[in-house]
Amino acid sequence: MTDAGLPFFVYGTLLPGERNHDLILRGRTGAEQPAVLPGALLYEGPGYPYAIEGHGTVHGALVTAAPGAYGELLGLLDHLEEYLGPDHPRNLYERVVRQVLPGPEPAEPVRAWVYFAATAVTRTLRTGGTPIPSGAWLTRRPPPAPRTP
Repeated sequence: MTDAGLPFFVYGTLLPGERNHDLILRGRTGAEQPAVLPGALLYEGPGYPYAIEGHGTVHGALVTAAPGAYGELLGLLDHLEEYLGPDHPRNLYERVVRQVLPGPEPAEPVRAWVYFAATAVTRTLRTGGTPIPSGAWLTRRPPPAPRTP
């Protein structure tokens, strides 16, 4: 099976209500539905999350491109996620194919593109990152209040 035309699993700032949803996805999707990514862990990043391989589940959405919008959407997502190509040393994320479980009712697994933290970022997260135990970006703890002198 070819990877061309696969849906995308999104789990952070591309979720409905988050800052990049309207900017990147509005008008370019044919369908969006809740989904989970088994075999992954979620970590806090600088204003956005990172998913890495692990023994957990990440909650997000399965996004299918609108007819005729796939190439544009793929390019926009690769740019947003700073993905320059497989194993490129300057990648922030790697775009990989994984099995995703659409919801809200349990369904058959679907192959989808997922942006995982690149190798160097993953090493840093595993040694000193802040996990999001729920696996859900939208339910992460609020940022700490600013300190006053």
